[in-house]
Amino acid sequence: MELKTEIKPKDKCGKLPADESTLGFGVIFTDHMFSMSYSESKAKERDKGWHDAKIGPYGPISLDPAAIVFHYGQEVFEGMKAYRWKNDDIYLFRPMKNLERMLASAERMVMQPFAAPFVLEAIKELVKIEKDWVPKSPMTSLYIRPTYIGTKAILGVQPSSEYLFYVILSPVGAYYATGFNPVKILVEEKFVRASPGGVGFTKAGGNYAASLLAAKKAKERGYTQVLWLDAAEHKYVEEVGTMNQFFVIGDTILTAPLTGSILPGVTRDSIIHMAKDYGYKVEERLVSIDEVITASENGTLTEAFGTGTAAVVTPVGELCYKDKCMVINDGKVGKITQRLYDDLVAIQYGEKKDPYDWLVKVC
Repeated sequence: MELKTEIKPKDKCGKLPADESTLGFGVIFTDHMFSMSYSESKAKERDKGWHDAKIGPYGPISLDPAAIVFHYGQEVFEGMKAYRWKNDDIYLFRPMKNLERMLASAERMVMQPFAAPFVLEAIKELVKIEKDWVPKSPMTSLYIRPTYIGTKAILGVQPSSEYLFYVILSPVGAYYATGFNPVKILVEEKFVRASPGGVGFTKAGGNYAASLLAAKKAKERGYTQVLWLDAAEHKYVEEVGTMNQFFVIGDTILTAPLTGSILPGVTRDSIIHMAKDYGYKVEERLVSIDEVITASENGTLTEAFGTGTAAVVTPVGELCYKDKCMVINDGKVGKITQRLYDDLVAIQYGEKKDPYDWLVKVC
């Protein structure tokens, strides 16, 4: 499939704010976007229904009010980043891993597969066009948001026969306003996020919509995020709203297993690889909230942290469940958390050798 481009005149383009510390997260968008469409009626053609691949000006999308995405939530998305190195080279971090996860999400949502290598090349070209939007300040990056929606105008619960895939870009700072500082997490007692056999392992918009009420209530009480427990027994730790969750208990780093109800995070996978290489004992297993409480009480819970593309590695300084509030490592960043964060960020920004071949050069 041919990739067409339409570039805005320079005098019509925006630019990064002079003070990059004001970027925030996901509030500023670049001048161009990538899009392509799918139609079942074109499925017998060379590109198996995919057509109109183009990079053009960022702008509104026109959809029929009866589009399936609005009524039945047939939608998935991803999140990845482009990093500017000190020599001005720009790199992506494990982008194919994100696109493979997006294909798995799409399969669960009965959406047509797309050619991941083609999409990666389109993303690279889009980032290259928007290279002046990749910020230079420490811990800033260009956030990349691929989105895939069902657009067929029809009422009736069924998979769409028409789709729109698009990618937008946003220069960002730290996800949390506190930066790399310990956050306070509330363990959710009532609501659940996902269950085995459902869509918890996908990056589908509905998962995040379902988390909003609990997150709102947690923020009203002064907490940064919610830690979800399993749907069946409301006993085992799963993930935080925007992060996979890890605990350091004794000499072991613990995190929930990928049993279908949590997102298989790319940063999660990266941290597990790195931790094992450093000689840490890592276990992906069920961890009950009672085990965490007991470890806190006997002093063996020494660190807790979350991982995610947006948040990178975020230390957890306080965890509250019912009437028990556990202050972890005196509310300070732990040594293991600090090491993993420092080294992952150093790889992403080209300050340390990438021994895993995770980086993909854009320009």
